[in-house]
Amino acid sequence: MTSRSGGWGELLSGRNGLRSLALAGGVALHAINVYMVTTILPSAVRDIGGLAYYAWNMTLFVAASIFGSAITPRLLSVTGPRRALLWAIAIFALGSAACAVAPTMPWMLAGRSVQGLGGGLLLGLSYSCVRLLFEERLWSRAMVLVSSMWGVATLAGPAIGGVFAQAGYWRGAFWSMLPLSAGLAWLVMTQVSATQQGGTRTAAAPFGKIALLVITVLLVSVGSLSPSWQWNLAAIVAGVGLTVIIARADRHATRRLLPEGSYEPGSALASLYACIALLSIGVCTEIYIPYFLQTIHEQTPLIAGYWMVLMSAGWTLGSFLSSGRRKPLADRLIAIGPWVSAGGLVALGFLMPAGSGGGIVWAMVLPLVLVGVGIGLCWPNMLTRVFKAAPQGQENIASAAITTLQLYAIAVGSSMAGLVANLAGLADPGGVEGARQAAYALFLVFALAPAAAGLMSGGARRASAA
Repeated sequence: MTSRSGGWGELLSGRNGLRSLALAGGVALHAINVYMVTTILPSAVRDIGGLAYYAWNMTLFVAASIFGSAITPRLLSVTGPRRALLWAIAIFALGSAACAVAPTMPWMLAGRSVQGLGGGLLLGLSYSCVRLLFEERLWSRAMVLVSSMWGVATLAGPAIGGVFAQAGYWRGAFWSMLPLSAGLAWLVMTQVSATQQGGTRTAAAPFGKIALLVITVLLVSVGSLSPSWQWNLAAIVAGVGLTVIIARADRHATRRLLPEGSYEPGSALASLYACIALLSIGVCTEIYIPYFLQTIHEQTPLIAGYWMVLMSAGWTLGSFLSSGRRKPLADRLIAIGPWVSAGGLVALGFLMPAGSGGGIVWAMVLPLVLVGVGIGLCWPNMLTRVFKAAPQGQENIASAAITTLQLYAIAVGSSMAGLVANLAGLADPGGVEGARQAAYALFLVFALAPAAAGLMSGGARRASAA
């Protein structure tokens, strides 16, 4: 009699083990790159310039990832998993090589965009291929294994980036992605069948609306380069206006970005998606943490990188604490979590610009962890409630919308972080004083995002628990 639930031994042994390594490696390559680049970016900026474009490295990477994740189902259905994965790896490797040889910041930004496209494809394909490469009884454990690579990345990313940055050769961090990509490609070629089908053809993604979402991100990013607050405001207004137009078009569209009911004020879905977006925006401040720690507090790239991932570690801790709780307790966690995150950001707003090095650096550990813990306390419960709140027959749209919305929120948040930091004086006057001013403004302004999620969480608490 066949076991209804496959064990870890079956998943991690023989050919299943090598296939697991291939899919987990796809997520690991993308995730390690995220934390690695954030760690080496201060060193890269000192070498090739472009401080005003600092946040664009994350903005363009994530914006391109939105496209990558959106075209994953179509690519998989047309080419099959082996060719799709190989295309994703090749695009990612090409972007990594472009970043490694970048003589200027615009060149690096182009490379980061290519990397983002490949990374988005790797991320989407690694999850999608689980059902194609394994028997159903192994799906649950395979998904856990693939997802756990983000935890591995919080250790490996800052280590790789920190070692190369401290050695004075930040480009080596990008070059290190090439042998890893080659190893992953070898696994895919040897363990994924060339005749394996990618499943039935899927409906086309709403590429027009996705393209407009990316344009809204770019509008805010371009506005952040101007020293004039009038142009900054105009860029934000234009971005918000375009987002409203997209939402109105999506309400009556055949191919939707969000399921029905997502745009109804006060509805459970509207509250859940709003909270997911706002909490994702709040954590975007982490991209500047290595720069602030190195510039204001004279910390090494390695230490600054590991302080940066404390937010992610807190997110994981909070998720473990809140996962599977009964509805009354889950409701309280959804109400409290955003305010914990906001409190951590406020504390960082006062601690980061204060003094230099010493005890101040260690005093920031708790607030950094609390920013992530606050998100984790409500995150698992909100995600499961999205599935319950979705109209019947639109569960797939609802689950896909979580990824698209989170990526969009991170891209917007990164753009806004660049706008706030530049307006506060990051590049002008620049240096230590500019970093202090930018840190104070950035953390206090971004504390408003999780605070708004706390105020808007009523619908999320009323939603049925899974």
